[in-house]
Amino acid sequence: QVQLGDSGGGSVQTGGSLTLSCAASKYTTRGNCMAWFRQVPGKDPEWVARMFSGGKTTYYTDSAKGRFTLSLDSANNTLSLQMNSLKPEDTAMYYCAANGRTGSCISWLAYEYRGQGTQVTVSS
Repeated sequence: QVQLGDSGGGSVQTGGSLTLSCAASKYTTRGNCMAWFRQVPGKDPEWVARMFSGGKTTYYTDSAKGRFTLSLDSANNTLSLQMNSLKPEDTAMYYCAANGRTGSCISWLAYEYRGQGTQVTVSS
């Protein structure tokens, strides 16, 4: 069983920055997906950024592209999301997810392991 501990959320003003971190208790299956999702009340989680474990290519939603940077520290089993130029619409609970089935990486349900969430609030 892999445990994910996500942290780093907080409250910032528009234009501010936050770095979210997700520490895994051990390696997940190489080649499967790792991602950050976010969820606002009343809606399903939506993916924000993702990559394949052991890979280097990252993928972002249009809203995250150019502002967010996803990175993986394999030595420490930590997936990070650097978020810059934050906007009020980025306000959400953010979750990291690991061991997602390839071919379904944008689907919340495809991930075997998920963090407990960290709240990001951006005020105008």
